[in-house]
Amino acid sequence: MKKHIHPFEKALSVSKESIALELRDFPALPWADFLLNPRRLRGSDFLMRWSQGVWSENRLIEAVNQTGKYFAVPYGPSGTAPTDDVRAFELYFERLEEAGLGKIKRPDLLVFKKSDGQEVRKILESAGGVQELPFTVEEKLKPLLEKAVIAVECENSLWKSKKMPDYAAEFSPQKRLGGKLGLKKTAVLPTIIIKEEDRLPLKEWQERNPVKIHVWHVFYDQAFGISLDEAERLIAENLIQPTIQTFQAPGGATTRKAIYKIYYRYAYPLGEAVEEPSLVSDFVEDKNGHILPYVKFHGGKLALREDAIKVLDAIT
Repeated sequence: MKKHIHPFEKALSVSKESIALELRDFPALPWADFLLNPRRLRGSDFLMRWSQGVWSENRLIEAVNQTGKYFAVPYGPSGTAPTDDVRAFELYFERLEEAGLGKIKRPDLLVFKKSDGQEVRKILESAGGVQELPFTVEEKLKPLLEKAVIAVECENSLWKSKKMPDYAAEFSPQKRLGGKLGLKKTAVLPTIIIKEEDRLPLKEWQERNPVKIHVWHVFYDQAFGISLDEAERLIAENLIQPTIQTFQAPGGATTRKAIYKIYYRYAYPLGEAVEEPSLVSDFVEDKNGHILPYVKFHGGKLALREDAIKVLDAIT
């Protein structure tokens, strides 16, 4: 029987292959005594994961809103959760779990035409505001979904994508792909990540609702997007194969998950950083005054590319 992972831990799970930062100037912390929350965060990586996700979603919302033609609204639990307090973030997921909605998968954002702004605001007000969307039965949100241009699943990575070793590598026939064009298995380049555990729930959500899902992946310097339908085509044609990675949750549990790394060349250019963010230090403090430091992104600005605007225009 598959063990249910609490949505708080699932939201903050980090790929062990991606954990590369250690704060070496701080003494070892007695994590068993750290009382931030019942699951006890075990290191700065999980706080960085939380703040990084918040930062990237905010950059995407701002970029869409600045087009003057479209605007974005948080929709999924991660997108509408508190963004300035990790304890409030945890309590939010506690409420979601108690409501029996912890296992429901929804895209992170909805994108609308600016001309529909007044109608969308009225629908949101009737639902109790954006923050109440994850606690609202989706059947009641059909009028909102019918107005959406696309739904967005957000991903992010701590990389300057243009400096990745195989950024400009050319495709060549690959034996593991049956001679089809691709890159070596160990290639390091920008990819759009889709977790196997999210594929079926996202496909089922798309089938139930009148709006298509796109996956938007944000890097430090730019962003890429792809429709879920196109990603499924690439997987079905064996052009993209699964990669097995080990993920660790804040409580310490590890799980092995299949993920799909879709080369950025199969995607459309989504955004370009016009102002780079800065890395700043921050910390959380438990009720006993215990300090846990971490590093987070601050500021920065992403501009939506013309290619992405054309994708939205074509759908509308």
